[in-house]
Amino acid sequence: MDSVANLLKSDEKLASFLTNPVADSGKKKSLIAAISEEAGFNDFSSNFLCLLVDKQRIEGVSEICEEFEKIYCEVTDTEVATVTSAAALDNDQQFEIAKKLQKLTGAKNIKLKPKVDASLISGIIIQYGKGGSKLLDMSAKGQLANIEAQLLSNAPSA
Repeated sequence: MDSVANLLKSDEKLASFLTNPVADSGKKKSLIAAISEEAGFNDFSSNFLCLLVDKQRIEGVSEICEEFEKIYCEVTDTEVATVTSAAALDNDQQFEIAKKLQKLTGAKNIKLKPKVDASLISGIIIQYGKGGSKLLDMSAKGQLANIEAQLLSNAPSA
């Protein structure tokens, strides 16, 4: 379902066509079938998308995918973590981060959502837990902010 959501987010024309209530549902289903075959979607995903077209609910597919992911992660004991880094992480780095998070959280599976933020200077920020409630800031920007806060708290008041 992530693939479906990402595809619709990345291709505005496709999303616009599929959510257009005037567009022919047969053409929408044909397009879904072609995309599903090309992208390697399983039959359940393809059939589900066609059902959404039939029931005129395809405009809610992004929200449906998000809710599906939440439920799927709960059922499979998967911890979702957003990893923000100063530069793109390669697969080996992501794998190491996932292993450490798995050990830290005790979750069976870890799903990383990598992001890049050059303002971090270097290092990473990992946000995980229910609703991103836990934060590990190992960035140079975060360390500089901590040093600044300590200096300001220890500064003599005028």
